[in-house]
Amino acid sequence: MSIEKWSETILVVELQDDPAFTDDLNALLDRADKNDCLSTVLNFAAVNYINSSNIAKLLKLRKQLLIAKQKMVLCEISNNAWGIFLVTGLDKVFEFSDSVATALASVQLACETPPVINLED
Repeated sequence: MSIEKWSETILVVELQDDPAFTDDLNALLDRADKNDCLSTVLNFAAVNYINSSNIAKLLKLRKQLLIAKQKMVLCEISNNAWGIFLVTGLDKVFEFSDSVATALASVQLACETPPVINLED
């Protein structure tokens, strides 16, 4: 797994196919458990298959990032992996992007969006 700190608030993670994929997710979960959460772009270009255990890990990682108010975008999903997301209904749970560049743009926009101030209070 290659982890690149793209900015102070964003990680880009190049995932590998199994069995390394499982190790990659475990490393990301360990990092999140240590409260080292940053918005994350997960590049699935090398991943061809996702098993139920890895789906559970992705959901746990998503939950930890949401709690930390961070964003996660999955990108460059292969047809085989995309089929698994569709069949399980997870295409409606995760945010997807076609490329790392568009995923980074989405995450960066979310990070830079200023908080809404209610002037009526």
